[in-house]
Amino acid sequence: MVRLKIAHLTSVHQHHDTRIFHKECKSLQQAGHEVVLIVPHEGDEQADGIAICAVPVPRSRLERIGRTVWQVYRAALQADAGVYHLHDPELIPVGFLLKASGKKVVYDVHEDLPRQILAKEWIPAWLRRGVSVLAEAVEGLAGKRFDGIVAATPTIARRFPGAAVVKNYPLLQELTRSSPLPYGQRPPLVSYIAAGITLQRGLREMVEAMGRMPGDSQARLILAGKLSNPALRHEPWNGWERVEEAGFLDRSGVQRLLSRTRIGLVVHHPLPNYVDSIPVKLFEYMGAGVPVIASRFPLWKEYVEGNRCGICVNPRDATEIAGAIQWLLEHPAEAEQMGENGRRAVLAKYNWEREAVKLLNVYASISGANGNGQNHT
Repeated sequence: MVRLKIAHLTSVHQHHDTRIFHKECKSLQQAGHEVVLIVPHEGDEQADGIAICAVPVPRSRLERIGRTVWQVYRAALQADAGVYHLHDPELIPVGFLLKASGKKVVYDVHEDLPRQILAKEWIPAWLRRGVSVLAEAVEGLAGKRFDGIVAATPTIARRFPGAAVVKNYPLLQELTRSSPLPYGQRPPLVSYIAAGITLQRGLREMVEAMGRMPGDSQARLILAGKLSNPALRHEPWNGWERVEEAGFLDRSGVQRLLSRTRIGLVVHHPLPNYVDSIPVKLFEYMGAGVPVIASRFPLWKEYVEGNRCGICVNPRDATEIAGAIQWLLEHPAEAEQMGENGRRAVLAKYNWEREAVKLLNVYASISGANGNGQNHT
């Protein structure tokens, strides 16, 4: 095997990002490659055999797009890697510069950016269509110039001929449940876990669904994550009295929450960037043996109804969401079976260990095409 020096580059994500660090960087390091992660962070460090090369943490979006991207590029040159793996669209110009220096470049497309732009509220509505078209053109050029494209979903991959689909499924090692309560003994907790909790991800409908539960219901909704706007907590939606905010939870905290959760929610709105996405939280619920209530999108229905692990609903209908919650709470045996169905599906099919093979194949192809690709054996 050709041992490559691989630098992962991000100006947006944190150093402990699940897909970048825990899945991709660790998988490559464990396969024998030398891995560097260049990322906004407080300082350089070594973590699990991976060198964390820190650039200053930006204080604003403008600073990130400008200064941080330049700092990431300078750090990338100093790393002198053979392959550079980019994780953010704003780093595409950095990829072009590295290509001009004779380096190999891989672009990891986490999101369907052109469709995502159409829903970004910070971009003026009149400007979104033009920015979306421009983004698609720039990414298309990157797809032609770069040495490898890694796409998180099949829908994204269709935009990049020859792209490798590496889905963001959970790690098997994290599916070990931390002393879970037997399902029938769990309190009636409904959980939603996300880094950012937004209106587009169903915040209002989740809260209002809790407000439409029967008056004697003991059900509680746990929001694990950060509200995109703290002012949302003061919206006059009926149901807040049954909602608890757990804030950001680390990976062990998520495991503990899921070990006592009855139902997992993922009721994103039918926006272009969500309809064809593969939400990792869906599979984390499934892997923890928790039945799910998910948006009735065709792709999500394949996962949920195809594996008989939950109920699909109209994500804009709080009454339907409430009805699904109530049904699962009133039918614990059926709900527990759905949870077990989901867990078996993740163990057999929807796990990172299977996806890591595809990532390693991308690098095997690159090293095979580049006989002098920074062999550090």
